[in-house]
Amino acid sequence: MNNQTRFLYISRWLISILTPFVILMISVRILITPLFAQAEYNLPGFPQDPYGYTLQDRLRWSEPSIRYLVNNEDIDYLESLTFDDGEPVFNARELSHMADVKAVVTGMRVALAVCVITLLICTGLILKNGQRDLIIKAFNAGGWGVVGLIAAILLFVAISFNQLFTWFHKLFFTEGTWQFFTSDTLIRLFPMRFWRDAFIFVGVLSLMLGGGLIFITRKHLDLKIVES
Repeated sequence: MNNQTRFLYISRWLISILTPFVILMISVRILITPLFAQAEYNLPGFPQDPYGYTLQDRLRWSEPSIRYLVNNEDIDYLESLTFDDGEPVFNARELSHMADVKAVVTGMRVALAVCVITLLICTGLILKNGQRDLIIKAFNAGGWGVVGLIAAILLFVAISFNQLFTWFHKLFFTEGTWQFFTSDTLIRLFPMRFWRDAFIFVGVLSLMLGGGLIFITRKHLDLKIVES
């Protein structure tokens, strides 16, 4: 295997491996908007807050909570929020966790940018070598990788979402920093139903994007077979 062949082989596998994670991270980024919370709170059967938050209360306080995760503000952005009686919206434990969540989200955004740039470089260099079919096959494999990855996640959601939710937090956060009382604002704004639906939303959107990628690349592969 000469250097050029080795380079094309590595680039093809980089595209196939990175594509599922790029699609997953894009879906997560789309999730992190106040629009998802607005839609979620209005779904039939969404649990009422047992401590008295109204729909308007949840909309009012969830929006800055979500925007904080993707803006350039520090934790003071949330720390300055107060209820009408002057009490802070978030306690110290919640603020600490939100800062941790923002760090994870920021890391994901950086990883997404790096992965997209890598995909573009690999794609451009393979095209430069006249291997268009190789790129199509690589992205087709990436599309199927999305299907496999998301199918596994959705299976866990169906079998035991609570366990999946626990594993997810243990992976990204220090033990004991992400568990709160049911009376805390974060739990009242974002109960377990919210997170279950968030996982499903990311999974379904990723499947749609992956399926679209498979359809497009497969169409080109079938056309190539007919032409040959």
